[in-house]
Amino acid sequence: MVEDRTTDGKRIAQLLSSEVSSREDSGLDALEVVNAEPDVEPSADGELAYEVAVGDGAADDSILAAVYVQEDRVRVEFRERVDAAAEAAEEADLRVRPKAVRPPRTLVFVEDGAAVKRATDVFVSVL
Repeated sequence: MVEDRTTDGKRIAQLLSSEVSSREDSGLDALEVVNAEPDVEPSADGELAYEVAVGDGAADDSILAAVYVQEDRVRVEFRERVDAAAEAAEEADLRVRPKAVRPPRTLVFVEDGAAVKRATDVFVSVL
């Protein structure tokens, strides 16, 4: 049995990006990773690594979520369909909380590499 867990925020963000970009099932082919910052360094507050857009991300309103890298996890900030994101994340057993801004957002925390597939399922549910 494997005892090691991937808890490096930058690596988790890379895994999530790869899943979103490469999975063509369940409608994920409609999503695109955009505005990527390949040299992003994690911070306690989180640094923007990339955004996930519906389509090619050419229009600002096509941004579905932003992915922030923290030292030991990733924070996905859903900007659209925030209620659906919260419900799907809870069902996927991911930590989730609302962000009290206007317009409201939903934060989903991906705390290890094993949670990446569940986080990808949240994107599928939101679509």
